[in-house]
Parts: sequence; C-alpha cells; structure tokens
Amino acid sequence: MAKQSLNAADLAAIDSQLAATDELLERNYPGDSGSRQPVHTVYVPADRFTPSLASEWGAQALATAEQHGGLEKLGVLLGQEPGLAAAVAGRVAAKLRSEPIEDLRLDFEDGYGDRGDEAEDVAAVAAAQAVSEAVAGGSAPPFIGIRFKCFEAPTRARGLKTLDLFVSTLASAGELPEGLVLTLPKVTTVAQVKAMDFAVSRLEEIHSLPAGRLRFEVQVETPQLILGPEGTSPVAQLPHAVPGRISGLHYGTYDYSASLQISAEYQSMEHPVADFAKEVMQLAVAGTGIRLSDGSTNIIPVGGNVENAWQLHGRLVRRSLERGYYQGWDLHANQLPSRFAATYAFYREGLPAAAARLRNYVERTEGGVMDEPATARALAAFILRGVQCGAVGTEEVLALAGVELPRLTHLAHPRLATTSN
Repeated sequence: MAKQSLNAADLAAIDSQLAATDELLERNYPGDSGSRQPVHTVYVPADRFTPSLASEWGAQALATAEQHGGLEKLGVLLGQEPGLAAAVAGRVAAKLRSEPIEDLRLDFEDGYGDRGDEAEDVAAVAAAQAVSEAVAGGSAPPFIGIRFKCFEAPTRARGLKTLDLFVSTLASAGELPEGLVLTLPKVTTVAQVKAMDFAVSRLEEIHSLPAGRLRFEVQVETPQLILGPEGTSPVAQLPHAVPGRISGLHYGTYDYSASLQISAEYQSMEHPVADFAKEVMQLAVAGTGIRLSDGSTNIIPVGGNVENAWQLHGRLVRRSLERGYYQGWDLHANQLPSRFAATYAFYREGLPAAAARLRNYVERTEGGVMDEPATARALAAFILRGVQCGAVGTEEVLALAGVELPRLTHLAHPRLATTSN
C-alpha cells in the first residue's frame, strides 16, 4: 500500500498559504444565487408610472400583435418553424396577460431630464407612493425601482436627493418591495460606486434596514469604466470594492457608442465596440453572482415599421441570449411581443437536446456527448431559466429530463445546497 509523503505539517502550511485565497473565493465569488433574473428591464419616465401601467402595456402589446396577424405570425416572422411558433404564441399571449413587464425602472435620468428641483422632489415622492400602491394592489412587476441621475458633479446632489426621497418614502410606508432595484447610471470610476455604497449604507442605518438590503445596478456607459487611466479595468474592480452590494451590470448602448465616436447610424448592440465592452463585463463578474444585462435598440415597432422593427429586435434578443446576456432593455410596449417571442423560442428550441443530455448525466447513461459536471450545471441552468421566465413548464422538464424543480435547481446551483446545510 502506498504511503503518503506529505505530513500534517506540510498540509497545514499549504492551508496557511491559501487562507487568503479561500477567503477571497468565499466572499467575492459566491456564484449565482439561483434566483430569478428578469428577461428584460422596461424604462419609462418616472412621472408616467401608474399602478396600471404594466397591464396597459400588456394590452397594447397584444392589440398590436393582433393588428399584424397575431403572435403566431410574429413567430414565423422571427424565423420560427410553424410548430414552434404556435407553441410560443400561446405562452407569449398568456405572459402578456399575466405579467407583461418583469422588471420596471422609473427613470429620473435621461428619460426624465431636468425639470427643476421642486418638480423632481414632488415626482420622487409620488413615484414611491405609486410603487407602494402597485405592490399593495398586486399590479407591480416582480422587480421595480428607479434610475436616478449620475454621480458626476453637476447632477450628484440631485441624484442623491431623488434616491433619498424615493427610498425614504418607501421605507416610511412600511416594508420595502421585495424586488426593489436601484440603478446608478454613467459610472466612470470605482470611487463613484463606493460613494453609492456609502449612500445606501447610510439609508439602511437611518431606516433600520438590514445591512445589504439596498443593492444596486451599475450602468456601464462610459469607456473609462472598461479601461481606466492606469491601463487597468475599473469594472473588474467593482465586485471587490463593494462585495455583495452590486446586483447587476447593465450595458448602455448609445452613451457608450457615442463616447467612442461611433456615428449615430452605426450605434448598435451588435457593434464591435459593444461586443468588446460586454465581453469585458462578462469576465469582470464571472463567479461573483452579479447579473448582466444588454442594452436597448431605439428602433421602435410603431407606424409602418412594426414588422421590420420586430425582426430587428427579435434577432438582437436572440443574439444576446446566445452570448450569455439573458436580460436586455425594452423602451416601448410594442417591443414586448418580440422580446418574449424570441426569448421563449430560444429556450423551447434548446429544451429537447438540453433535457436529453441532462437526463443522460443524471442517470449516467452513455450518449453521443459525455458531459462534465460544469456542463451539466450549464444545461440545468439553461432549463431553469426557461422555467423561471415562463417559456418552459415544469411538467415538460420532468417528462424530458426526469427531474423535478428542486433537483433541477440543485443541479444548476449545487453550491447553494452546500452553503445552506
């Protein structure tokens, strides 16, 4: 029998050398939480929000689809086979009736502009009151919050006051919405994110909220956040500058492109400069649990441009999904049909093969592909995302993959089960 050469002292020495690494991995790289990520974020000017807005958008989206031949025709327009288009259409119709907006941002930045301090003070309080009303009445999207003005010197005080008024009004009304989201735009430095961390920490203290309750998104809209003046990448430092505080990085298509002197005609989510920035963002947050969102297209399906705009939007949504960006921005009710049609087709098209491979992995059945644990996690995560957004039913997963939802979640996020025990 072979005898071990390294003794207990050797192993203890190695543990000591790697203690800092162990702490870094535990604290800064917890992995994805396994919770639901919305497939989109809808932006509306803050003063236009009412508790009925989501249902109104859903009704408008359905009406526009019917005016142009129905959701099944839309699927075919997006390149789906007739059978897939029919299956997707039924699910999209149900989605637009029950939950047309998954994540809503009441915008006090570009979508609101500068209307003077008094008007914005009133609007910030009114927005919080409307959100509280919508949550209490059950009409609020699962995720909802505000985007306030950025922390550059000219707008910093205004942005902080709007943030303060909104959060403080919500807190005074009772428990904060479970899906509350705060968005910090036009970030250029790590210092701005640290300042945001300080601001929300103080709000937590003032309103007796649990530490870490107020997480926030960072909008990546400036080249300085991708490549800093020292030749380093500030965006890669963000998760470690404020561990656990950032919930997402959102790419800003038009501000970022304009900053790099891309002419307006060619500013797009699929321009090479956009792809580079988003690849850096992916690398920066890999393993941290911070989610990613793509930006928007400003080609809106209205007037005589509905079907062409749907085709463009559907293609861009699919492109983002294929590249690991599972969320994007929508700016108009008429973008909802193409958002959900493209998203649902993505998951339904991939379900049979992913489920078969996952079943083979779970049952240790030999097949044409020998998947490793990391790939099994990816397969399970893909299917779980499809379930969470409504593209796939749990009964389908059980029939095809042979696993129920708790088992699927464990396969997608095994670390969660380990840390919860």
